[in-house]
Amino acid sequence: MEAVKEITIWADGNTNINHTYLLNGDKMVAYIRKGTENEFWFKTPIRIDKRGRKFEVIKPNPFTGLVGSISNLKEVDGSKGQKYIVNLDENTCTCPGYTFRGTCKHVKELEPA
Repeated sequence: MEAVKEITIWADGNTNINHTYLLNGDKMVAYIRKGTENEFWFKTPIRIDKRGRKFEVIKPNPFTGLVGSISNLKEVDGSKGQKYIVNLDENTCTCPGYTFRGTCKHVKELEPA
C-alpha cells in the first residue's frame, strides 16, 4: 500500500479537490480530505482513475501507524506480496477476492476460533 498526495493542477486552476489517498494498486482504500486530518476508510476499495492526474508518494505514510494502532484493522500479506487491510469488526478485506466474492481467506484466517 502506498500513501500519495494528489498534486494535479486543474485546467481552471482549482486545486481544492486534491486530497491524500491510501492506494492499493489502482484502488483507493482510504483518504484524508485536504485541510483535515480525518481519515475515511472505505468498506470496499474504490477504483481510482489516475489518467491525467499527478501524485507524489508521501513518506512517512500517514496511514501506516493508524492501521497498527486501531484494534479492528489489521494489515495482512497477500500470496504475491501485496498488502491488504482486514477490518476485524466488519469482517471485510481490501483484497480482490473479498471485493468479488464478499469473503476471502484473509478474513477467515483472522476469525476467532
